Amino acid sequence: MVQLRSYSFIDQMQPQFASFMATVSRGFLPNPLEAALFIEIAPGIEIQRLTDIALKTVDVMPADIVVERDFGLLFIHADDQGAVLRAGEAVLAAAGVEESQRLKPKLMTDQLIRNVDSYQTQLVNRMRHGNMLLTGQTLYLLETDPAGYASLAANEAEKNADINILEVLTFGRYGRVYLGGEERDVIEGAAAATAALRSVTGVSHERGSGD
Repeated sequence: MVQLRSYSFIDQMQPQFASFMATVSRGFLPNPLEAALFIEIAPGIEIQRLTDIALKTVDVMPADIVVERDFGLLFIHADDQGAVLRAGEAVLAAAGVEESQRLKPKLMTDQLIRNVDSYQTQLVNRMRHGNMLLTGQTLYLLETDPAGYASLAANEAEKNADINILEVLTFGRYGRVYLGGEERDVIEGAAAATAALRSVTGVSHERGSGD
């Protein structure tokens, strides 16, 4: 039986977010303003079968597919929002679940680090795949369970504030978002990210499956 962990539709990928995902994805790379869908399930191996169904149902492009120890993630995108939504509907039907059965995101970490020291910026910049964090800027850290919702949080932060996306991890035990910039902008982006997570409907859970 398939468990729907996260089901995250993005109507328009923002420029930084789309470019970040193009940097870390291994498949057909996304462009800004395209629609996207992130589907995370358990058991992870089932994501291969569901990917096959999505691609044979409608003209969408797979940017990435991840099968890790416990969970599987599919990231698809297209210019046509309707096509992305239809692909998602086909996946849900094949998995025997409904969107309402997805897990609600649980905010695990929501933290601001102000006036970041130059040595810490060097460490952060070594691991990031997005923009750089500069000395004296503010660093925001978000961690969510399930992981797939990190995509929604990062995109909404960029949509609503003048921030830099440093890193986004959308698969694994927890999803993580690193944002940087001037304090007032990062605070605004953080508020948009957390509001987006709180708006997601679904099934409540203590820590999610796989614990």
